[in-house]
Amino acid sequence: MAYWLVKSEPLVYSWEQFEKEGTTCWSGVRNYAARLHLMNMKKGDEVFFYHSNEGSEIIGIARITKEHYHDPTTTDDRWVAVDLNPVRKLKKPVPLGCIKKDKRLNSMSLVRIGRLSVQPVSNMEWAVVLELAGEKK
Repeated sequence: MAYWLVKSEPLVYSWEQFEKEGTTCWSGVRNYAARLHLMNMKKGDEVFFYHSNEGSEIIGIARITKEHYHDPTTTDDRWVAVDLNPVRKLKKPVPLGCIKKDKRLNSMSLVRIGRLSVQPVSNMEWAVVLELAGEKK
């Protein structure tokens, strides 16, 4: 199993809305690096849900329920989407400032390539973020 992080602005699509819907198509990604990450996601992989801009924090955990398929928001065959289900909200959100201060997370994509909307998370980074959230892996 691999770990990932996806970003959404809470005013556009919040964790609360995601929980109400129970599943979502993660579509509309128009960055080639992010597209490659979507294509590498496998059913069962776990995903941090990050509120970007407003909040700037990891808020919850989701799971991939459907691997990549043509993005229904475009007719361009190059773009893909995946389906996600919410797993749980974190006990306490992990703010970007906290992540940047933790030296163990210096090479995390969220710190190094902040604008990328879909990114991989290493096993070690996953464990550290869960620790910061007051959770166990």
